[in-house]
Parts: sequence; structure tokens; C-alpha cells
Amino acid sequence: MGAGFSTFSTQINLVTSSSSSSFLSNKTSLGDIPEGCISSILTNLDPPDICKLAKVNRTFRDASTSDFIWESKLPSTYQYLIDRLGDGLPSNLSKKDIYTRLCRPNPFDGGTKAIWLEKSTGGVCLSISAKGLTITGIDDRRYWNHIPTEESRFHTVAYLQQIWWLEVDGEIEFHFPAGTYSMFFRLQLGRASKRLGRRVCNPEHVHGWDVKPVRFQLSTSEGQQAISQCFLDEPGNWINYHVGDFVVENPTVPTKIKFSMIQIDCTHTKGGLCLDSVLICPSEFRERLKRF
Repeated sequence: MGAGFSTFSTQINLVTSSSSSSFLSNKTSLGDIPEGCISSILTNLDPPDICKLAKVNRTFRDASTSDFIWESKLPSTYQYLIDRLGDGLPSNLSKKDIYTRLCRPNPFDGGTKAIWLEKSTGGVCLSISAKGLTITGIDDRRYWNHIPTEESRFHTVAYLQQIWWLEVDGEIEFHFPAGTYSMFFRLQLGRASKRLGRRVCNPEHVHGWDVKPVRFQLSTSEGQQAISQCFLDEPGNWINYHVGDFVVENPTVPTKIKFSMIQIDCTHTKGGLCLDSVLICPSEFRERLKRF
């Protein structure tokens, strides 16, 4: 009886083992998920997460390149951005390639301005160099000079040695996607340079900024206005000084913005200021930019 039971037990084990192998061989893997389903999932993710999942396997990689996924990540005005850049982008790029290229700073208007997309959200950012602004006295080397630097995306900044009347004006007309935007002046007190491989900042000409505040203001073609003022401080550091915010409701209509930085109290001189650029970006990044 013992021998018979042993034989029966062995047969049961063989059947069980065979069933388990059959079950395992029929088990569904990630590679069996239809590409269309994966594409539908990826449309709900941010661009960095899409790129991470593209490394899972070939199906995910193929799905992650679908035009309809990346078109949903591009801003509604992306075709306008491409047209504004002129011949800056080839015409045969996929939507993913367009997104990638637009995430880099793309110069336009003779290199005095640049646009790019924030990688995580696709938000449109725009920067205007000092050479794209109207600066009182900029042609007189007793007051201002354009100096080269690696600390600006435009590779040059306007440096103020000394002046009585400080006035910087600018304007831009642009098709921004709908949303709320913040404007900043990127400034630094002191002139930075490299010495023995280390960054040093010369505060020799820094003076007059603690007497009266600098006033920043902006106005839009829709009648929005913002005014702020503050004393310039922290020599040696690039700081984004917040001008104000504005709202874009209709992306099909260009928004015209006029802005300025003024300190026209002629009772004292001021100097030692580096002016890099004016930055416009989605307001969700406002607090982050204020810290730098």
C-alpha cells in the first residue's frame, strides 16, 4: 500500500508542476500591454516621467514617441513660437523633437531675446537681454559699458559705473499661452570676474543704492499695471527683482507689455550695477526665482 501511495503522490506532483509551468508561461508581462493603452497612460504624465518610462522596454519606448502625446505637452502657441524663431527649427521634426528643441534657450530678434519651455510643465519663458532694452546713457562709456561674461545666457551684460539718472525701458509683443506670468529684472551689484579659478566680485563702484529705492513697473495692452520698489542690496549675487504679474486670457491675441526700472533722484549718484536681462515666466515659478 505504501508503494501505491507513493506512486499516486508522484503523479499528483507531476500534474501540479505541469499546471504551474503552464500558468507561468501564460502570465502577461509589460511587453504584452498594447501600445495604444500605454500611450493613453503617458498623456497624463509630465514630460520627465514619460522619458523615464520610455526606458522600460521597446513598447514603452515606441509609445513615448507618439506625436499626439507630445503635442498635448506643447503650449497652445507652439506654432507661433516656431514661426517667431524663423529658420531656427527644421520643418521635419517630430512633436517630441520640437518639445526638446524648445526646451533649450532659442535666440531671436538678432540674439537680443530668447524663448524656451520649462522642461517639467511646458510653460513658456522669455528673456530680453540688456542689448534689447533702452538704457539712458548707454552710448556714453563714462556711464555704461557692455562687458562679456559667462554668467549670462546672452554672454554680455550692461555695467553701470556711475550715473545720476537711471532709466531702463523695454517693451515686448508676444503670443503667450493663457495663464499668469511674472516679470523680473536680473541684476547684480558689483562686477564679477575669475581669479585663480575662483569667482570674485569687485564692489569698487557700488554706491548710492541705499539712499532711495529703485522703482519697477509694467503695463499691458489690456490695461493691467503693476508697480514695485525696493533697495538694491547683496553685492556679488545675481538677484531676480520682481516687477509684478500679469494675466493672459486670450492666447490668439498678442500681449504687448511695457516695463521699466527707474531711479531718477538726482540728489546723488549711483553705480556699480550689472544689468543682465528681463525675465518673463509662469508665475508658478515666482517664489523659486525670488530666491536666486
